[in-house]
Amino acid sequence: MRIDELNAVDDPTAVQALMRCCGSSRWARRLASMRPFAGIDALVTAADAIWWALEESDWREAFAAHPEIGGSAGDPGDADSAAPTKWSVHEQAGVARAGDQLRRQLAEANRKYRSRFGYIFIVCATGRTADDMLERLETRLRHDPHDELRVAAEEQRKITQLRLAKLLEEEPERG
Repeated sequence: MRIDELNAVDDPTAVQALMRCCGSSRWARRLASMRPFAGIDALVTAADAIWWALEESDWREAFAAHPEIGGSAGDPGDADSAAPTKWSVHEQAGVARAGDQLRRQLAEANRKYRSRFGYIFIVCATGRTADDMLERLETRLRHDPHDELRVAAEEQRKITQLRLAKLLEEEPERG
């Protein structure tokens, strides 16, 4: 899909496409309603503004659209986590190369995180190793819940920017 195609489709189709980038339905509806966009930079700027104006429940809805780091559909204890998508599998490629012990450590840390904060660990995993993700997860377990929610929201924002670029088959000019 190109930006002109996103601008031209009907609202339900635009919302469905945008939901692939961020699992918040309110975010997707609001962003779709702001079309047309002059380019990806305008889209990303609007996406960020909408994201930070959302409520905690919207952020949690977006978090729930992700599979756990290192998880897969059908993992025990992973009932609240979404099934992996082509994008999430690619994003979490660093975990695919991890050994069994590291995967078990990730699974245990994921359980602790979900128990402490009430949602899965969200990290922009693109280009990260499983060791790096485990280290970040363990560090973030020590965060205050309010602070951690903001950290997770920022990670979701980064993921969304990357996925918007994937959706539009081009890279944004800014990070």
